[in-house]
This record gives sequence, C-alpha cells and structure tokens, in this order.
Amino acid sequence: MERSDRRRDADGDDKDGKTWSLQKTERKSTTLGAKPPAGAVVLFDGSNADQWQGGKVDARGFLQCGTKSKQSFGDCTLHIEFRTPFRPGARGQAGGTAGCISKIATRCRCSIHLGSRGENNECGGIYTIAKPLVNMCFPPLSWQTYDIDFEAARYDNDGRKTKNAVMTVKHNGVLIHEHVEVPSATRAAGHPEGPEKGPIQLQNHGNPVFFRNIWLVEKK
Repeated sequence: MERSDRRRDADGDDKDGKTWSLQKTERKSTTLGAKPPAGAVVLFDGSNADQWQGGKVDARGFLQCGTKSKQSFGDCTLHIEFRTPFRPGARGQAGGTAGCISKIATRCRCSIHLGSRGENNECGGIYTIAKPLVNMCFPPLSWQTYDIDFEAARYDNDGRKTKNAVMTVKHNGVLIHEHVEVPSATRAAGHPEGPEKGPIQLQNHGNPVFFRNIWLVEKK
C-alpha cells in the first residue's frame, strides 16, 4: 500500500480549554521516483524531449501532454509519473484530464483524470473497458504513478487475432487491474487493433497535465 507522511498542520484550544491538534496526511506512491533498471528505455528524465515527437519541456523540467514517443513498442512494462492541475471551478474532464496515459501501442488507453468515483473513464480506468479495483487517485497537484505491464494482442500469419491484449496496472503503487483482457482497441485510442507495434501517446485534452520520469522495459 501507499505510505503516508504526517506533519502537524495546526493546533489550539477548544471552548473547554482542551488542547487539540490537526494533522495533514500527504499520500505518496511507493513507486514515486523509481529508477529505470538496467536495459530500460528511458523516454523522459527531465533533461530534454528528444524521445518525443514535438515534445515540449517547461522551465521546471516537466514534459507537457500532447505528444507521442518516436519509438514504437509492443510487450513492455512502463513506468510514468504525472500531475493533474488544480482547477476548482472546472467540472468533468475540464477538471484535469490529460487525455490518458499512453495508449500503449496506440490502442489501449489508461486514463488520467481527476477521478472521484473510480469509473472506467476516470483515473486508473482502462477506458470504456474496466474500472479500477480501487480508486487510488490522489488530489490535484500531487505527483502520481502508473506502473503498467502490457501484453499486446497476438495474431496468426493471416492477420487473425488469436489472443486479446492484457494489462496489469498499479496506480500509486497499488494494484488496480490484474491481468485484465482488453478485447478491442479502447475508444478514442486513435488506431485500430493490429499486429504492429505503436508509440506511447500522451494525449492532450487542453488541460495543464505534466509528466516526468518515464521509462519502460521491453519484453523479449
């Protein structure tokens, strides 16, 4: 489970003269800041956006959404860190949707959203396919993590699909999808299913969502 760092936020006395104190709990992912293992493909380390098509890095060293990787991938384990904005006057997707994490191989979309209900179109959901086992969405401006194990769909020599894609996902260090079959390309995936590899895409929904520490390990 995720760890919590506590600190005293305020204290005082009540009307009966008894002392009280309030503590603020800040949740942090157990995989936050995870280092890429030997042999990993480092897609973003804060220094530049050379691995991304039209990628832009702001003055803080964060990658902006609205880009996709120059390389294409199939079976892999992906680590990515993201931050949603604080937009208290916004509602629905305007409240902090990045437009997904990745669309791995351009077909399977795992959403980034300021989710409160744990639905399949909110943070942690495999878009339109499966809602998370538990809603692990952190508050706005918190850094969050996805660790995604992806197995691409399989096809025979005639191009017929023989096995669905499969995803296992940890959100902020907690298992939220375990070996979930993805029977078709998720809605808004931007590309039909097929045997070809595809890029990692960070879709832009017009919201200031940022990314850091992106790497993956390809499965042979």
